[in-house]
Amino acid sequence: MATTLKTVMNDRGWPSRDEVFNEPWEARAFALALALAEGGRFEWEEFRQRLIAEIASADAASSDGGSGSTYYEAWLRALETTVAAKGIASISEIDRSSGFIAAHPPEPTRAVSRGPVKVA
Repeated sequence: MATTLKTVMNDRGWPSRDEVFNEPWEARAFALALALAEGGRFEWEEFRQRLIAEIASADAASSDGGSGSTYYEAWLRALETTVAAKGIASISEIDRSSGFIAAHPPEPTRAVSRGPVKVA
């Protein structure tokens, strides 16, 4: 079952420790946002506020009879908006890259981990 926008956030605005990624792209989007914030490319609070706005927008669309979005679809939109706003990449660059990745998806991998993942 897909993670919904009703996911409980911790006091830092991050998904709870029990968060499960349903698709590889969700984990990649999550890791990319963390790496960019930790690398000083944007402030986490700025991203968090965009994520809150995306979730509210998706919740409103769902309430109006729309299909709504999953939590990580909102996460991805917030990440794309933040990346574009900070001049890290333009929306057209993001679209081009995502089109290439969709046409040439990475090979599935199976990571084995015995603890938290560190993005370095």
